[in-house]
Amino acid sequence: MVGGGIGGLAAALALRRAGWAVTVLERAARFEPLGAGLTLQGNAMRGLDALGAGDAVRALGRVDAPGGTRTAGGRWLSRIEAADLEAGLGTGAVGIHRADLHRILLDELTGGGGPSPAARLVGGTTVTAVPDADLVVGADGIDSTIRRLRWPTAAAPAYQGTTAWRGVTDERWTGPLPVSISWGRGAEFGIVPLGDGRVYWYGAINAPAGTLGDVHRHFGSWHDPIPALLAATATVLQHDLRYLPEPLRTYADGNVALLGDAAHAMTPNLGQGAAQAIEDAVLLGVCCPAGRGIAEGLREYDARRRPRSQAVAKASYRVGRFGQQLSNPVLVGARNMTMRLIPPRVALRSMARYADWTP
Repeated sequence: MVGGGIGGLAAALALRRAGWAVTVLERAARFEPLGAGLTLQGNAMRGLDALGAGDAVRALGRVDAPGGTRTAGGRWLSRIEAADLEAGLGTGAVGIHRADLHRILLDELTGGGGPSPAARLVGGTTVTAVPDADLVVGADGIDSTIRRLRWPTAAAPAYQGTTAWRGVTDERWTGPLPVSISWGRGAEFGIVPLGDGRVYWYGAINAPAGTLGDVHRHFGSWHDPIPALLAATATVLQHDLRYLPEPLRTYADGNVALLGDAAHAMTPNLGQGAAQAIEDAVLLGVCCPAGRGIAEGLREYDARRRPRSQAVAKASYRVGRFGQQLSNPVLVGARNMTMRLIPPRVALRSMARYADWTP
């Protein structure tokens, strides 16, 4: 396994449960989680259940929050209650810090006290060639070395046209918290409560690649509680959003497979990036049990995962064009009117297409 992020650890866990002795190679010296928050929809939670980690994630996550879409001034365009969300998707969406999810997967893989004989973790490893192993899995992210080595003609990652800030409040949030995605002209702000009482938020704007900006300047005048959330966050991450602009023709080559961002890095507009990596991991274990021919197993993995993950990536890109990236004031007004007219349950059914997956 090349890569010790969420996708890599989930795949290592799935393969170990399928009878493999797994070695995880990670570029960082230590297996330390990074990042901010995540929203895990029903498909991700069912995948984590299959890996034995679902209950631990629910214990640390937040599953009872309603959601909806607002304007920058605070007017509601659409609202979905938590009970309706759970009924429509089969399980509640969970807001969790990426660090907590990473730690849960690591503990599940190692038994919580250190690597087991069937799961060896090696940090501080820079991979410059495809490792010599019976099965090699590239879970090494959007700039995947394994993809570059074995898929040399694949398109390089491209900039979506959006830069984003992400943060988690330093303390538990005690004020009112209407959970929402808020849209302005060429801008979006999202609010997700976490299980420990803190709040994960993100802001995104249309901007040239490499733009360095102050999130307060862009979102400090938006509706409450956005200014207060910004003021309550000391550490803010900023990243240009990139994706794979051309779908790969296969996720498998010989005894090498790709998963997660290495295979189908997508824009974050559907909140499905981590979920699709978890789906990949579960199906890789299902298709490649120890003792089955590797080529046969990887052919099945590719046939079952590539169409769905690439369809989700395509849909996520389209949603971004309709949502955060839309800047023409006439089109923004038309979009907002359309959102107000669509019944919430209809909007929920459109979400269910992507979260309706069972291992």
